[in-house]
Amino acid sequence: MHAIAPAAIDPGQAIGQIAVELPGATAVLRRLKLDFCCGGQTSLRQASAEKGLDLDAVVRELSALQRSDSVPQAATPAELIGHIVSRYHEVHRAQLPELIRMARRVEAVHRGNPHVPAGLADALEAMHEELLSHMRKEEAILFPMLARGGNSFAAQPIGVMRAEHNEHGQSLEHLARLTNDMTPPPGACNTWRALYSGLAQLADDLVNHIHLENNVLFPAFEPASQGCGSGTACGCA
Repeated sequence: MHAIAPAAIDPGQAIGQIAVELPGATAVLRRLKLDFCCGGQTSLRQASAEKGLDLDAVVRELSALQRSDSVPQAATPAELIGHIVSRYHEVHRAQLPELIRMARRVEAVHRGNPHVPAGLADALEAMHEELLSHMRKEEAILFPMLARGGNSFAAQPIGVMRAEHNEHGQSLEHLARLTNDMTPPPGACNTWRALYSGLAQLADDLVNHIHLENNVLFPAFEPASQGCGSGTACGCA
């Protein structure tokens, strides 16, 4: 399957709007010193010109953040694993540090606001560590085993991964409680809105990630009695 090129970002769009609507954009804008919070009404074209930046290069970098959720058709386990690692593992590794940074900022700047998500940054840091450990185990042990066709021992590490998926689902529920289902309050600044937009993307990505593993990849290597229909909450819905 050929990858579809991402649509180019409109340089006439306000950088605050880009920050809110395009997960991952805040890290790029911040690195380029483009003020998407107080200066969020400025177009990307104007802001880039004021900083002496190459507009085409900025547009390409931002456009590359747009990601497709399409799964390779009739994928082999090895191809599906490659898709999971590139589309979800690598993306989670990029998502969480920026979300943690924004959460710390929002909690500090808006600490007097009754809607502030107190404890969000700490919750994200814990989730980050859990996901890093989980993904390292999959990439080092389980995925190479499955890519080679699996064996009679595969069910045990799959069971461990399923249990950790349940814990990830519980972490997402905790984030939703802290953030009013990731709904920013009236008058929230662009950083706050971008934080919640990024959290919503993280939640969508993690649910899709868990679904592909629990319901597509793992069942082929498990006894028929095992799997997502075991009666426990698997975090994939």
